[in-house]
Amino acid sequence: MKIKKVLHFLMLAAIAVSGMSLISCLEDQYTPIPVKLSDVDGNYKARLVTFQGGKINEKITDFNAKDSLITFKDFPAREVVKTIITDPAKADTVLAHLGKVEYKIKFKSKLNTEQNVVELALEPQVMAFQIPVEGVTKNISVKMSAKQKGFYVGYDTSLRFAWEAEKITVGETEVTPYQIIKYEVPISIKN
Repeated sequence: MKIKKVLHFLMLAAIAVSGMSLISCLEDQYTPIPVKLSDVDGNYKARLVTFQGGKINEKITDFNAKDSLITFKDFPAREVVKTIITDPAKADTVLAHLGKVEYKIKFKSKLNTEQNVVELALEPQVMAFQIPVEGVTKNISVKMSAKQKGFYVGYDTSLRFAWEAEKITVGETEVTPYQIIKYEVPISIKN
């Protein structure tokens, strides 16, 4: 009988404490700090998600945003190389010797004070690098485009954006058949 009374008391105490916690949470209201266009500038660590033909790949990567330009100093070119070189062993060898591929995305920013975000109109650049294909070094050109806006979100100071590789050209020859590669940064953390 005493155990039931103690348990009953503990349950009532827990309910009372949680009720007070909820009331105190209601009193703490989030007051957003208004974003500025310059807030976009900075170094970021991001989760880059790549989609191609039902396959999904994720990689943690770094990029920099400054002066209306997003710069990846070491862009993951795995899907591009594996699209060009279909033999997995040969593609892995090329990737191991490729080195860093720099990639840049221009953007125009616009303040959206109602949502407390900076909207980014992305203008992805052509990604260009060289790889050996069948023993000959060839120029690779990847035409990129963006179908949607990117956002710098004031609430969590993150940058979110997406773009896609529309076509890949090896030398003067367009890769066919080709499945579009989609890139997405669903969340990034400003360093």
